[in-house]
Amino acid sequence: MLNTENIQSLIDSGEGYNVEFKVRVPSKVRELTEEICAFANADGGYLLIGVDDNGQVVDTNLENDKRSAIQGSISEISPALHCELYSVNIVNKTVWVIDVPSGKDKPYIFSGSIYVREGANSQKLRTAEEMRSFFQECNKIFFDHIPCHWFNIYTDADEQMIKDFRTEAKLSPSTPDKQIFENLELFTENGTAKNGSAMFFGKQPERKFPHAVTRCVLFKGTNKVYIIDDKTFGGSLYQQYLQAMSWLESKLQVAYKIEGAGPREEIWEIPLTVFKEAIINALSHRDYYEQGASIMIEMFDDRVEISNPGGLLPIVAKNFGHKSMTRNPLIFGLFTRMHLVERVASGIPRMQEAMREANLPEPEFHTEGMFTAVFKRGISIKNEIINVPSLSQECPKLDIRYTSIAEQIISYCSEPHSIQEIMKLVGQTNRSRFKKNIINPLLEVGILSMTIPNKPNSPLQQYIIKKLIYEYK
Repeated sequence: MLNTENIQSLIDSGEGYNVEFKVRVPSKVRELTEEICAFANADGGYLLIGVDDNGQVVDTNLENDKRSAIQGSISEISPALHCELYSVNIVNKTVWVIDVPSGKDKPYIFSGSIYVREGANSQKLRTAEEMRSFFQECNKIFFDHIPCHWFNIYTDADEQMIKDFRTEAKLSPSTPDKQIFENLELFTENGTAKNGSAMFFGKQPERKFPHAVTRCVLFKGTNKVYIIDDKTFGGSLYQQYLQAMSWLESKLQVAYKIEGAGPREEIWEIPLTVFKEAIINALSHRDYYEQGASIMIEMFDDRVEISNPGGLLPIVAKNFGHKSMTRNPLIFGLFTRMHLVERVASGIPRMQEAMREANLPEPEFHTEGMFTAVFKRGISIKNEIINVPSLSQECPKLDIRYTSIAEQIISYCSEPHSIQEIMKLVGQTNRSRFKKNIINPLLEVGILSMTIPNKPNSPLQQYIIKKLIYEYK
């Protein structure tokens, strides 16, 4: 039974894979039982009655007849499932808690249907094929749920990753790390961290999971004969996402649209949103049991391909683009908490829509063995020379005294370079003054970009030009 402090912490953390808010008991109690059934078929969870979607406690009263109705409805779940129902006082307001265990006898069925948890939502499996597949999945252990005995989150975690998670998930600064970890279900029942915890929050999880990396390759032409650039990114899964996006941005073409005195608009040859969706999908849904392959991002003259080990689960394949089920519910739930997943099963339609809006062909998807998304490029390179017609106009904070130095940097940084290399090139010795007067203004307007944007002071930091000249076909 959770106490007041535990419940307040759950409320502060918001809804997610293991937590659901309800303002009141719905008129149809079975709607509540469907959520309970879904929690039992997942990792368990908590239904908090008397809390709205914004995390505000609104106070509620469950009379005996309503409590009896809830317990009666729960008794219809098969096999039998025991849930605790109790009240907790939060700032003189009553919140009712339904504490749902992770069922030991999955799958659990309610009214002839199986309900499962996907991110922060519950969904019903509607066909016999979906149900048969789920029965098969119940006999497996999710890779991200396996005990990770070598990882101690209190001593081995990347502190910056924890800070990033708190920020992106909009968690209260007053909530202790320990409480957040417990709320996120990062541990097994005996207190051991799960694989997903190490992969998401570990400093260098690739030391133990060498296959859990993202490899980015740039090819010359339209086949895999000539490699121009080949980078492999490790670190936490969120760090891999950021590094992969940075790599793509350094290779893709971008133009700028300036109207009047307003801010300039970046127009990428392929909308960045499709890559954000595809990379998060790959990190969340790949088959981590497959240790002979990693996530691949391959760029050719005419296309970009993003692949991850593991084809579609049978439940998803039949309703591709409309149904979602992940192999890694813990990892998927953590990305959801960081608001990198908007709505379950909406990623494919959003990618299709973004490509249409950019007047590009819709992405192609290959789902056998490896899951691969193919995005056609719609530009042809005119030249590889950076053109800065008026640097002072594009970068007003750059003092005119430094224009010639900045132009040297822009030409030099068509490939990534460290601050030391750049300073040596232009004959500068005062690092702080150099960054303040030249590098920072170029970064601010997007002429330069950092290869590790979330760690500006990283000793591995490099700088690369973002702007290339191109024309639409």
